[in-house]
Amino acid sequence: MQRRNLLSFSRSVTNTLLNSTSPASSSSPSASLLLVSYCENDLHVDIYSNNRAIDSFIKSGSLASALHLFEKMPMRDVVTWNMLINGYRQHDLPKQAFQFYNEMVFQGIRESSSTFSTVLSACSNAGLYQEGIQVHCRVIFLGFSSNLFVAGSLIDLYMQMEDCDTAFRLFGYLPARNLAIYNLVLRGLREYSRSEWLFTLYSSMKEECIEPNGLTFCYLIHRCVDGRFWDEGKQLHCYAFKIGWVEANLFAANALVDFYSACGNLIEAKKSFEAIRDEDVISWNSIVSAFAASGLLSDALELYARMQSWGKKPSIRSFVGFLHAASGFDNIIFGKQIHCHVVKLGFVFGSVHVESALINMYGKCGDIKSSVSVFESVPERTLEICNSMMSSLLHCGVVEDVLEMFGLMVDEGIGVDGVSLSTALKASLVSGYGSLACCRLLHCCAIKSGFEFDTAVSCSLIDAYSKYGHVEFSRQIFEQLHSPNAICFTSLINGYARNGMGREGLEMLEIMTNKGLKPDRVTFLCILTGCSHSGLVEEGRSLFNSMKSVHGIHPDRQHYSCMIDLLGRAGLLDEAEDLLEHAPEKIDSVMCSSLLRSCRIHGNSVVGRRAAEALMELKPEDPAAFLQASSFYSEIGEPEISMQIREIAIARRMMREFGYSLIEVNSYC
Repeated sequence: MQRRNLLSFSRSVTNTLLNSTSPASSSSPSASLLLVSYCENDLHVDIYSNNRAIDSFIKSGSLASALHLFEKMPMRDVVTWNMLINGYRQHDLPKQAFQFYNEMVFQGIRESSSTFSTVLSACSNAGLYQEGIQVHCRVIFLGFSSNLFVAGSLIDLYMQMEDCDTAFRLFGYLPARNLAIYNLVLRGLREYSRSEWLFTLYSSMKEECIEPNGLTFCYLIHRCVDGRFWDEGKQLHCYAFKIGWVEANLFAANALVDFYSACGNLIEAKKSFEAIRDEDVISWNSIVSAFAASGLLSDALELYARMQSWGKKPSIRSFVGFLHAASGFDNIIFGKQIHCHVVKLGFVFGSVHVESALINMYGKCGDIKSSVSVFESVPERTLEICNSMMSSLLHCGVVEDVLEMFGLMVDEGIGVDGVSLSTALKASLVSGYGSLACCRLLHCCAIKSGFEFDTAVSCSLIDAYSKYGHVEFSRQIFEQLHSPNAICFTSLINGYARNGMGREGLEMLEIMTNKGLKPDRVTFLCILTGCSHSGLVEEGRSLFNSMKSVHGIHPDRQHYSCMIDLLGRAGLLDEAEDLLEHAPEKIDSVMCSSLLRSCRIHGNSVVGRRAAEALMELKPEDPAAFLQASSFYSEIGEPEISMQIREIAIARRMMREFGYSLIEVNSYC
């Protein structure tokens, strides 16, 4: 009170002196200037002390007291406003923080870099993207675009909006960049599915002589995990070890464990784990889940026991890894044991990841009743849990319920994501009620929800449109992808193969390899199918031979079946039979059936007899196999043998299931 009275008195004295018209006052301006200077200094001291008090109130959690003091202050500076804006942000009141910022601008207080960083951070975390764009306009207007702190907040805003292109442009406009900015962009690219740019950014970082830290290596190594980039990951490991970040940064060390586990090298994964001096629960969970995911359950359980003996408490990740291993190897007994253990430790209630993994485990093991039981016992049905239920239903063949679940998620406001849309599209392909109209409807949902460029959704759409004969739509979706991976190329090649467009599939394979993408077993299976349906014998033979010699992929039973079908369709039955006999795996019914079908077409009774006998031996209870063999003997002029085969089938009470066909006319089935 005394200070306020003194300030009031000083202001009145100053005004009197300044307004005086006496000669004395006009002849001695130094006296008035001295008094004004004293008042200004005193005001600054007053603002500074109040700012410190406001800061103390906010740090102690008393935002109301800080606001009360703010309202009583006769004068405030930009620091005062910044502290209150930051206080609202820290107390999870982003809208109030933005309103306070608006009031600050309205009162003519010029923002500082701290103001913009705080407000943009509040907008990013709360999803206030339109407000964030408005603040960006103020940043440009006041000339703060080149400020690293402000630019970092703007980049983070656009990354969270998943507008990576704008974020990248802002990054490129900066006259100078530091390690923090680079790490921010690396994190954004990693989180928002644009990780193909990570290595490009890393190269730019090295060109600017900016030394990476542990966080940088963590993001880059995780990119190698996602893409299974063995060579790049090894190089990063060597460099990180050379400059000391493997030992100094626990996150980088754990990322190396994940990397080697993802690439299937458990020896290096264990070496990386053992090199960590002070293993924490993250390290233990990484190595336990790695061994579990690789099917080495006994080793994983041994590590789990060691982990507990060292006093490290297991986390959700360990149990999720065990449950994924149980579902991957169809070991429902082990899955039930893990279920009992997580219930005992209290992890099952309220843990979305564990509940989701349990639903998925029971579904993958074929126990759909237990999967539904876990789903119904969940207190809150989240998007992840509903996705797991959809995947389980699809795996067990209950496809109509998958589409019903998708509709339920939309109606109840749970929402959908890329997994939901991809699963629904796959279900529509095998459902009796699937149609082009259903595919288009799900495509519209993907566009509306912003998932049309999601890799899984795009691949499912490519498959769906190609199945319904619209390969041009599949190609259009493929060309809209920013950076298609090997799976996207394989989906389009499969679409071409399905529609008898083998040459187009070969062209896509060439484009794929030119981009540096490696075809896998599925890619070769699709391209061989396309060659078979298009009669491209030489091209198919060349690809089949190059699988092992060029690409290091050993052809399996399915590849041999495709090749036998290709040769058989071309009438090269002796070569097809020779290939069947030299197959590395045991001859199966698919190969024999394909060869027999070709013999019927080309009238080769010699090879056909051997194929028919082998087919009936392999499928003694399959009515389709006996019917095919009977039809073959009838066509080559041996009706007695044909009738004998039919009588055997009748005696064994073999019954063929009746098939049905469905066509779509003007969007009606």
